[in-house]
Amino acid sequence: MNSPFYNIYKTYDQNFDLGPIGLKKLKKPIFKRTKLRYNFLGFPINLPFGIPAGPLLNSKFIKAAFDFGFDVVHYKTQRSMSFACNLYPNVLFVNTDGPLTIKKANKALLGETESNEKPEKYSITNSFGNPSRGPKMWQGDIKKAISYAKKGQLLIASVVGTIQKDFSDEDYYKDFAHTAELAAKAGANIIELNLSCPNVVNEGVLCYSPNAVEAICRKTKERIGSKKLLIKIGYFTKEQNPLLEKIINKVSSFIDGIAAINTIAAPIVDENGNQALPGPNRLKSGVCGAGIKWAGIDMVKRLNEIRKKLNKDFAIIGVGGVMTPEDYFEYRKAGADLVQSATGSMWNPYLAYEISTKIK
Repeated sequence: MNSPFYNIYKTYDQNFDLGPIGLKKLKKPIFKRTKLRYNFLGFPINLPFGIPAGPLLNSKFIKAAFDFGFDVVHYKTQRSMSFACNLYPNVLFVNTDGPLTIKKANKALLGETESNEKPEKYSITNSFGNPSRGPKMWQGDIKKAISYAKKGQLLIASVVGTIQKDFSDEDYYKDFAHTAELAAKAGANIIELNLSCPNVVNEGVLCYSPNAVEAICRKTKERIGSKKLLIKIGYFTKEQNPLLEKIINKVSSFIDGIAAINTIAAPIVDENGNQALPGPNRLKSGVCGAGIKWAGIDMVKRLNEIRKKLNKDFAIIGVGGVMTPEDYFEYRKAGADLVQSATGSMWNPYLAYEISTKIK
């Protein structure tokens, strides 16, 4: 029941300090790689598959992910200052009863500490709030994480802005850029702006605000220069397609890629109908895993259509519900240049290896 990558029955800090406890007893897969077959944003890679921002808390987790063949991985979203994690528990199983549609997500879902589903069917809510131990810690640790990359492997740094007392919108946007610059100085060649986290209430989900997205991307690009820039966005309904096109038009000159999706937020309750996750404003929490695959695939298809329609040149990173090798291939067929798995990889550290064996 527990994930080899992240022990859901321990606190965030315990996981952070102990590393990926469950992987230490597992045998590392042996890959038979003779050449670099793929390219992502100009970087040669073994396989366009990896782990998005979330499960990999520090360089110990990054090393484990690289060792198990996840070739393009994200260092967990970091901030310009220390920031506490949301209260424990941070991960609960959620029975979405099939695809978690937007209609379903408007109603309460039961969050539990155990699940009777098979791992490839898991849906979970994860609510951390983008904790950070501050740049004095993570800048040096990112350098160490980068050093663990073997031939054909790549690290992406995820960052987010932090609202502070008396901050204006402009100050907030500048903090995104400042944090991205810190990541660039730590050696990251690709930086992702997390514009879609649903689990920090006071900061909100920015990816649906065209002017905010444009301002953040512009300021960040000015700070990081030639480093590659990605944005992580949430799900846009088909009715929001004009909004999505507008945002892409506004930022296409600043960014190199778009990752979609983050999660789908829903009210999570316990068996008595009360808020399942402790602490203020945590009734709604992001749900990921098998239940949101439909949304990730849908977004990749529509991003690919928009890319062709607008004649834009940006990479598409498909994320959401990639639990099996077949899910990976479905995302690639939909138009994803890179595919990533959080929940699937957490419970199946051999997922990258299984995918590699099915490629002719």
